[in-house]
Amino acid sequence: MTDNKNIEIEGWYHLYSAAIFKYICMMTRDYQQAEDLTHETFLRAYNNYDSFERKSETKTWLFRIAHNVTIDFLRRRKPLRIFESFLHNKRDLSPLPEDILDMKEEVRELYKALGSLKPAYREVIILRKIKGFSIKETSDILNWPENK
Repeated sequence: MTDNKNIEIEGWYHLYSAAIFKYICMMTRDYQQAEDLTHETFLRAYNNYDSFERKSETKTWLFRIAHNVTIDFLRRRKPLRIFESFLHNKRDLSPLPEDILDMKEEVRELYKALGSLKPAYREVIILRKIKGFSIKETSDILNWPENK
């Protein structure tokens, strides 16, 4: 069973890790942290493999894990932001210059616009319009009712 599990998780990683990384990067606006959280997502998927009931698509399940991992990170980071603000030593969360050069102009504009939204709005737009999830899949990932 472990061999099948390893093979399946590895396959999922090859299929979905880039999309999950981009999703997390858009949510955190931190390239390095997005890499770490992407790895954490697949580690949690591995650890919770046996509890995956396959009632949803694998991609939806993995994005749900990515959502939870990202929200956990953002919640832990919130007290740090308050402290940083207090000390007037805010960290610049914008992309590195070399990352910006690699982005097309329209992607930069989208990235800037997404960054100005509330996290919940940003997440819905990323999942629905950029990642192409259905309303049902998006509600499953976010653990929200569909009508929200």
